[in-house]
Amino acid sequence: MSDKKAVALQYDQQSAPKVVASGEGGLAYDIEQAAIEAGILVHEDRQLAEVLSKLEVGQEVPPALYVVVAELIAYAYMLEGKFPEQWANIHNKIDFKA
Repeated sequence: MSDKKAVALQYDQQSAPKVVASGEGGLAYDIEQAAIEAGILVHEDRQLAEVLSKLEVGQEVPPALYVVVAELIAYAYMLEGKFPEQWANIHNKIDFKA
């Protein structure tokens, strides 16, 4: 059986992302396929999956992982064309003459 691990996170923008599914081997494959079919970004990172797989389903991502998870969430949003409101027309706010 494969040693592949998969962890699915959910982020509601109100609290830290939390684990909603976790598994290895065949279950990991099923989690990944369900995400792909649902149009959810799948990021493959063996080391991150290893660390996240130690969390229980329903548990929030610990503060030590906030930066890496936040970067992945931000990247996923940008791929979908979503940007924070304060980014709107940011190019107009930059003084290129300075």
